[in-house]
Amino acid sequence: MKRKAIAASAALLLLPLSACGGSAEAGDGKTVTITVGYQSKTINTVTAGTLLRSLGYFEKNLDALHDGHIYKVDWQDYATGAPITAQMTAGKIDIGSMGDFPLLLNAARGKQLSKPTRLVSVTGYNLRGGLNTVVTSPSSKLSSLTDLKGKKVSTSVGSAADGTLVRALQRAGIDPEKGIEKLNQQPAVGASALSAGSADALSQFVAWPGLLAYQGRAKALYDGARLNLATFHGVTARQDFAQRRPAVLEAFLKAQAQATDYLDTHPVAAAEKVAKATDLPAEAVYLYNGAHGISTFDPAIKPQLVSALKQDVSVLKAEKLTGDIDVDSFVDDTYVKKALGAGYAKHLASTPPAAADEVWPKGAQKTIQFKSPNELLAYVAGHKNGIRAAYVPDATTGTLWFADKAVWVADGDRLLPFVTPETAKAYVTAHGGARVITYADALGRAS
Repeated sequence: MKRKAIAASAALLLLPLSACGGSAEAGDGKTVTITVGYQSKTINTVTAGTLLRSLGYFEKNLDALHDGHIYKVDWQDYATGAPITAQMTAGKIDIGSMGDFPLLLNAARGKQLSKPTRLVSVTGYNLRGGLNTVVTSPSSKLSSLTDLKGKKVSTSVGSAADGTLVRALQRAGIDPEKGIEKLNQQPAVGASALSAGSADALSQFVAWPGLLAYQGRAKALYDGARLNLATFHGVTARQDFAQRRPAVLEAFLKAQAQATDYLDTHPVAAAEKVAKATDLPAEAVYLYNGAHGISTFDPAIKPQLVSALKQDVSVLKAEKLTGDIDVDSFVDDTYVKKALGAGYAKHLASTPPAAADEVWPKGAQKTIQFKSPNELLAYVAGHKNGIRAAYVPDATTGTLWFADKAVWVADGDRLLPFVTPETAKAYVTAHGGARVITYADALGRAS
């Protein structure tokens, strides 16, 4: 049944569409509608979707074209990248955003139907892979990835989270096909399956792991950053649209850059805007999109990300979701280079901000940064009723996590946070005298 479900998913992506003609652009010649496909709850794409839409920058840039057309934007919200790809190759969506693995399927699908698409910019990325996490239920006895052998694991086949699961299992010596029972489910369905006990674990992309942890519905089992392989989301455009409306695509990418600047300059306000538009908790949004969040936003198509994309092809091929993909021909940074202008080289050379311990006080429009976990814990201990959220980077991978959901280790006077029990245990094993303690104990030691 498992293989049939996966095969059905692949078939859905790869079979020809019945309506593959037409164009997303609509209107009377003077009025032109541009259709943008985005994923509101995949908050790694907000600078090309949710946040960008709320700020209105794209519409403003279109109004400034003064090319004789009246532009309207049709924003279409989806749960994953697959339906965006289906609509793009059917000529129904002009610009879309999705994760790295769906981007590759987007490229394959476009080539198959002679409706080529191009990767034109990047939204959010994490150079170590921390955007994807495997979680279990709060009461689960599972404590390491090897414990998943023979278990039911929910993921979305063909997604970046699925790729993380496959790679992680391989490194743990577990056959990704035969070693577990993989449930091919949408993120929301998988979250429900985990809560109901019909799935033992869930491997998903931003923002699901952090959201479920924040809500007390899950705990982290595997931090994708342990793979040390970049993951990202990006913007793809139909090639025919890009060639016919280059000024419109440039206007979109300039708007994306403006939204990125807004997020970088006003991280708390941006988190609040995204939360309002998606009904996600702002605290979970900030975990990923904050000043030192798991995700870094920059429209530039960095070489490290292209390299990671090429490595992703083998995973999709192994799952029989695609054949060979010419990544170099899929990537087209022409438009984003023009949109960012002379600063493009600076964008390419930029690096993610250093990890930091942060507290978001209640009622505050800014977070407070601390030099160490000890200092953060001391502050939290002294302001227990005034804390909205506290964030700490994993001592091994740097992945940001909620302080009260982290696994804490005492090593002498040092208090160290970890996303998962497995990485905490590895640290304790390598450092004599170190031991795992409760969050309450960590607060007590710091106060």
